[in-house]
Amino acid sequence: MSIKALLINDKYSLPKRKRGSLEANTVYPAKNPNKNNYKLPLSECAVFFDFDNTITPFDVIDDIVERFSINKKWHKIEKDWKNGKIGSKECLERQFNEVRIKKAEFIRYLSTIKIDKYFSKILTFLKRREASVCIVSDSSSFIINNILKNNGIKGVKIYSNRLKFNKDKLFLDFPHFNKRCPKCANCKKSHLPKIGIDDKITIYIGDGISDICAAGCADIVFAKASLLKHFRKQKRKCIKFDTLAVVYNYLKEIAQ
Repeated sequence: MSIKALLINDKYSLPKRKRGSLEANTVYPAKNPNKNNYKLPLSECAVFFDFDNTITPFDVIDDIVERFSINKKWHKIEKDWKNGKIGSKECLERQFNEVRIKKAEFIRYLSTIKIDKYFSKILTFLKRREASVCIVSDSSSFIINNILKNNGIKGVKIYSNRLKFNKDKLFLDFPHFNKRCPKCANCKKSHLPKIGIDDKITIYIGDGISDICAAGCADIVFAKASLLKHFRKQKRKCIKFDTLAVVYNYLKEIAQ
């Protein structure tokens, strides 16, 4: 039986971990398909990363809204979104309507943002093992590409929203919005099949409400913040992480 089949059939166990090692809830196969060697062939894995507060150390979209809004309307909009009164598309549209910043100044702001140093290490590690990697985010490709470029990262597939400028006004476009599921501005779940969810072991790394649907379809999930709370509430298996160092060390430990 394949490793993918073992995951689907829920035949993975959760061994006890020593203090100081990888977080509890790390997933390993109970029945080892590879002669007592608990390893995953990463070439058969598809790895999905959220961006804000996952690759970056804070939520960049939230910071943009707080820094550059001309009023405090975003507080009420954020509260309505968190309480489920509006979806993330409406939330982002309304919040960005109150943002004012010229493109050149915005680019300078993006140049100050650093990413988790382990993201580059993970990309190099996964590339050598021919794993599929992409970013799925409620941010925009303009923001993500600028931040990655400034941190020496290029060539990563990105599924996100789009950002347009008109003088000092910013407008978001939502090419991946799913009308059948209006909760999410970017339907992250819809991107999983694009790199072979059916025949690959899917690994998802995220932190927020917008990651819940996609993470729920993944075989292995790294979670923190709201996503971690959701998985614990649902009693779903996941791996707690605070920085991408946890993800990097886990992948090195299980890599075939």
